[in-house]
Amino acid sequence: QVQLVESGGGLVQAGGSLRLSCAASGIRFSYYAMGWYRQAPGKQRELVAGITSGGDTNYADSVKGRFTISRDNAKNTVYLQMNSLKPEDTAVYYCNAVWGGSLNYWGKGTLVTVSS
Repeated sequence: QVQLVESGGGLVQAGGSLRLSCAASGIRFSYYAMGWYRQAPGKQRELVAGITSGGDTNYADSVKGRFTISRDNAKNTVYLQMNSLKPEDTAVYYCNAVWGGSLNYWGKGTLVTVSS
């Protein structure tokens, strides 16, 4: 059974930092590209950051220079370090795992609230 379990969300003031974690089980983690998405109220889910199995990363323009995605294959965990948080970063953050064109898994999300 595949599980992606996010943690680390919470309430933080603008300018603060949070570190999200996503622990994966039931998959060959090192094979998967991992991503963090977010969905704010009334908006579509959007890609925040991604990291390939080889460690290449990409970021949404809105978070470049503030967020860092990383992975620890020994711990089957992907992280999202979020610095200089803004109220517009408020959203539910979801972990995603993808392998090839057909294997695609989602976590249940963790809420990040940034107060002004």
